[in-house]
Amino acid sequence: MKGLRNLFTALAAVILGLLAGAILMLAIGADPIQGFSYLFRGGLMSAERIGNTLATATTLTLTGLAMAFAFRTGLFSIGASGQMLMGGLTATALALTLNLPKWEMLIIIVTAAMLAGAIWGFIPGILKARFNVHEVVSTIMLNWIAYWTVYYTIPAHFKAKFLETESARIPEYASLKVGWLTNLFHGSYLNLGLFIALACAIIAGIILSRTTLGYELKAVGFNRHAAEFAGINVPKNMALSLAISGALAGLAGATYYVGYATNMQIGVMPSQGMDGIAVALLGANSPIGVVLASIFFGILHSGKGFMNAMTKIPPEIGDTIIAVIIYFAATSVLFTRLYDRLAAKLRRRS
Repeated sequence: MKGLRNLFTALAAVILGLLAGAILMLAIGADPIQGFSYLFRGGLMSAERIGNTLATATTLTLTGLAMAFAFRTGLFSIGASGQMLMGGLTATALALTLNLPKWEMLIIIVTAAMLAGAIWGFIPGILKARFNVHEVVSTIMLNWIAYWTVYYTIPAHFKAKFLETESARIPEYASLKVGWLTNLFHGSYLNLGLFIALACAIIAGIILSRTTLGYELKAVGFNRHAAEFAGINVPKNMALSLAISGALAGLAGATYYVGYATNMQIGVMPSQGMDGIAVALLGANSPIGVVLASIFFGILHSGKGFMNAMTKIPPEIGDTIIAVIIYFAATSVLFTRLYDRLAAKLRRRS
C-alpha cells in the first residue's frame, strides 16, 4: 500500500511537471510534442547519450541517497554540495600526488573521499547532537567553508600548468573511467562510479530495512522523543545519520571529479548537491526510488541541450520542469490524501 502511494505521488509530480513544461512551450509558440520528443531522445537516442545519462544519474543517485538518509532520521541536511567538494578535493589531491597501480589508486581515492565526506557530515551532526545547532544553518556554513577551501587549495597546490582556476588533469591511472566501459557506450562519460552508486543503493536499502541501526534511525526520524523514551540514543543516531549522509555525498564528489570530469575547477558550487534533495523527494526517500528518480533527472539534464539544438526551445524549460516536479514532490501530502480517498472509494465499490 505504501509503495503504491509513493508511486502515485511520484507519477503525479512528474505528470504535472511535464504539463507545466508543455504550457511554457505553447506560451513561446513551440510544439510541446516535438519538444518532449527531442528532450527524451536527447538522453536516450544512442549508446553514447545513454551512457551520459547514466553518468549524470550516478552522481545524482549518491547525493539523493545522502539526502534520503538524513531525511529518514528527521534531519533536513542541505550540505551535500560541500561534502561533494571535500570528497572531490580529497580524491583530486590523492590522484595528483600518488602514483600507484590503478586499482590500488581507486580503492584509496574512493575510501578517502568517503571519509572526507563523512567527516564533513559528522561536524553538523555533532553540533546538532551536542548543542542543538540547526542542521540547515550548519550545513550551509560548511558548504561555503568547503567552497573557499577548494578555492584556495587547488591554485596553491594542484593547479594546471597554465591555468589558475582548475587543477591539473587527472591521470588515467587515477581516473574512474575505464576503457571497456567508455568503448561500450561509444565515448560517453560513464565510469565505474555507476557500480559504486548501485552498490550504495543496495547497502542503504539493507541498512534501513534489515538492521537494528536502520530501525533506530527511522525511529528517531518518526518521533525523536518516543525513540528516546524507548532507550534509543538519539544524539548518537543523529550524528551517525549525518556522517553516513556525508560519506555518500563524498563518494559523489569522487565519482564526479575523478570520474565524470577530468579535473577540478574552483569557483563552482556543484548543483548536484541541491539536485539530490529533488531526487530524494521524488524517490520518496527509498533507495530504489532514488535510483529511478536520478535516471529520470539524468534524462532531462542530458536531453535539454539536444532539445534546444533541434527546436530552439530554451534549455531552461527542462530546468523549469525539474523545478515544478520538485515543488509537487515536496507537497506530496496532497497526493497521498487524494490517493487515500481514491483507494477508499474503490474499496467501498468492491
